[in-house]
Amino acid sequence: MILSVSRRTDIPAFYMDWFLRRLREGWLVVSNPRAPHHLSRVRLTPDVVDGMVFWTKNPSPMLECLHELEAFGSPFYVQVTLNAYGAELEPHLPPLEERLAAFRRLSEALGPERVVWRYDPVLLNPAYSVGWHLHTFADLARELRGSTQRCIFSFLDFYRKIQGKMDARPARPEEMEQLAAGFHEAAEPIGIQLFTCAESIDLRPFGVEPAACIDRALLERLSGCRLHVKKDPNQRAACGCAESVEVGCYDSCPYGCAYCYAATSRETVLQNIHRHSAVSPLLIGTPGPLDRITERKMESCRVLQTSLFENA
Repeated sequence: MILSVSRRTDIPAFYMDWFLRRLREGWLVVSNPRAPHHLSRVRLTPDVVDGMVFWTKNPSPMLECLHELEAFGSPFYVQVTLNAYGAELEPHLPPLEERLAAFRRLSEALGPERVVWRYDPVLLNPAYSVGWHLHTFADLARELRGSTQRCIFSFLDFYRKIQGKMDARPARPEEMEQLAAGFHEAAEPIGIQLFTCAESIDLRPFGVEPAACIDRALLERLSGCRLHVKKDPNQRAACGCAESVEVGCYDSCPYGCAYCYAATSRETVLQNIHRHSAVSPLLIGTPGPLDRITERKMESCRVLQTSLFENA
């Protein structure tokens, strides 16, 4: 099974101590966001964890623990979201230069194949125009030259949780095409391949392929082993991700980005942060008498009969 660490919160930035403790102890508990008292016990041992995909806006805290992640024995890569919005949209992020430096250091440690740049979301309003994005993307791409091989971008989805939190409008199809062409023009000469995340529009004529953020093919290359894993049925129709086990929790990231779909309110997030304990099997809170814990079936998806590179 593949672990997603995490679409729901920034575990590398804020909860790496908790996650490493869970790896050492060999299990964790995750709640069902639609039924909070329904908990799943997830086994975390190298014989069943076929790979790990980390999502973060600030990889600095995980730099010191890469050796322990490597020693765990399962292949992993890191997706780093790197935008250049102002504090009205990203109020609590470290300065951009610090995040760029952390990205480079992570790439030096893991290699550029294992560090994916996410330019996400592409948000349009009078301050952040198509022209602004074209200029900003090109600047960031130059800063990341040699530090990554791929960039995944997506256009803002207007989830119910973000409505009214910011000034933004949907991108028009012709704007999506203009941005795709401009991003490709900036990225292709410096060796960065472009992908879109869960977009229904076909941007392949502009040099942009559909993405699989939980990428079976990449994990196969990193491990040298085939994985028999299906497309994730819990994601949107245009999503190409492989099936994974999500280990995070909504309403637990303190960055407070205005476009975030994973946070209800600042107050809820701060309350949940106070409920976090590094020794709990749950990311937020601890299992209680009203909770029902079910053992999740965890099994490896590795195809051990043949090597990935046989008959190549």
